[in-house]
Amino acid sequence: MSIYESKPIDLSGIETYPLASRPSKVTVRDFARPLSDEEAFAAAVLIDSLPNILAADSLRAVASAIVSARERNRPIIWGAGGHVIKTGLAPILIDLMRRGFVSAIAMNGSGIIHDFEIAVAGWTSEDVDSALGSGAFGMAEETGRMINQAIKDGVRNDCGAGESVGAMLVEAKPEFAQYSILHEAYRLKIPVTAHITIGTDIIHIHPHADGAAIGAASYRDFLLFTSLVRDLDDGGVYINLGSAVTMPEVFLKAVTVIRNLGYPLRNFTTANFDFIQHYRPLANVVRRPVADGAGKGYSITGHHELMIPLLAAAVIRRSKFLRYFKPGIPRARLPAA
Repeated sequence: MSIYESKPIDLSGIETYPLASRPSKVTVRDFARPLSDEEAFAAAVLIDSLPNILAADSLRAVASAIVSARERNRPIIWGAGGHVIKTGLAPILIDLMRRGFVSAIAMNGSGIIHDFEIAVAGWTSEDVDSALGSGAFGMAEETGRMINQAIKDGVRNDCGAGESVGAMLVEAKPEFAQYSILHEAYRLKIPVTAHITIGTDIIHIHPHADGAAIGAASYRDFLLFTSLVRDLDDGGVYINLGSAVTMPEVFLKAVTVIRNLGYPLRNFTTANFDFIQHYRPLANVVRRPVADGAGKGYSITGHHELMIPLLAAAVIRRSKFLRYFKPGIPRARLPAA
């Protein structure tokens, strides 16, 4: 029994509201559109015109490493913060999945929340400032109930959080599923891992939350992620997109586990894309894992909504692989403005 006088708060009285009733700042009508092969070749003219200096040279080097990994059947792992989804880039990553340039995706907790809301409602990113004063922030009923239930169901089936939410979305067939990374990755059998810090995400403030299940699912995803990182040896690529803390820390721990167990991890490429170069991504992604000649690391600064489509265009331009089926992400059935 706890010796503390203070007791944990009871969430059973939490009041929620329907997700469809919540104003949101990001909708699928504003999302990026994947390029066709022909458009990618045209866009690459701009990339090829850039100077062979500094960031422009780094962008080309990362694109070349991705294409080389694809050609050599080496893993290409993308770590992403929730902001990548909020800036409308899910269709770009989904297109790269279908082209074979994504072996796995790792997200923090906000990533699965924003992706889920896009799939179910076609919008995400509530106005925190206007909702916090009344206690309504984070209280969308479907978000808290369905994600938490998926995680609990997944733990019973020995699945991590990323796979569990993806499976739930495929089964539910939500209206905007074609814009969901989790939905499309599950259909394509591409692993998605979710690395959750309890107390940081809105799903933890709902009465449906089960801390033991969340912890078990996230820990399983860490072990799966570590096994995926192990295979980066000799030509793989790890790209961190906009996660300033969680994914750089998770990646560093995976690297040390792999080397502690005696597996080789050399000759691979890492890159950090963000509009601010924070300490942890620079240290834990770009520098430390590839130190002492173990590989090459790149830091590329810029807004996600600009740099990630440019990177995708550069990858498609350099690839000899043809699209094996078209993405077909329509603009129909968009949510009301």
